Amino acid sequence: MSDKLIAIFGYNSKSFELITQLNIHKNKFTILDHDPLKIQQALNNGLTAKKMDYRRDDDLTSLGIGTHIDTLFCYLEHDSENVFLVLSARALDKKLKIISIVNQPESAEKLIAAGANKIIDPYEICSHKTHQLLTKPDISWLLDDTIFSHADLNMSEITIPEKSILENTFTSELNLNERYNLFLVGVVDKELGEKLYFSLGEQDHKLDAGDILVILGAQQDIKKFKKEIGVTH
Repeated sequence: MSDKLIAIFGYNSKSFELITQLNIHKNKFTILDHDPLKIQQALNNGLTAKKMDYRRDDDLTSLGIGTHIDTLFCYLEHDSENVFLVLSARALDKKLKIISIVNQPESAEKLIAAGANKIIDPYEICSHKTHQLLTKPDISWLLDDTIFSHADLNMSEITIPEKSILENTFTSELNLNERYNLFLVGVVDKELGEKLYFSLGEQDHKLDAGDILVILGAQQDIKKFKKEIGVTH
């Protein structure tokens, strides 16, 4: 069981999978929402939940932000709400790890400027793999030294298209750091199933169309890489 205390603002379809995974792995977390009906639903599902107004600093302080909350997930329905929450939480705790979902791409810069350490694009990577990356011991150094210290990093799932230059190559040949300033977190090798194989200390993988690369890096570098390997969307 993790000793970290996690606060999740927003009980909705976008946070359900994250909450499920945190619960399975016995993380200590509390769900917050300003809608009493959603809080009651969470309580009925056996979760720790509390009605809270994210706009009140006193409530955030009483929750433990600035003292014993280690990580804050911002999953409120609207980007403007998440920006306000990030601003308030960052003012209370300069060292707090803040991860926020982004609903509209143009809101990403606002969330980063407000103080978010990491932005999650729900169309790029699902909450299940986000949880894997947050809890994988082998890459804890990466989280501390890169994700939570550089606000311009993004995490992206890239499916290798047909007739890509990557077909029939190996992960060891990618050299993403040198060529694109990117980091390969892992690969979903379709020949081996749906498991995410982490690149640190694991076997080399032959790449085929349909395999999925999980990449960390700046958005502009990710776009450049996608273009060069033939991803058109």
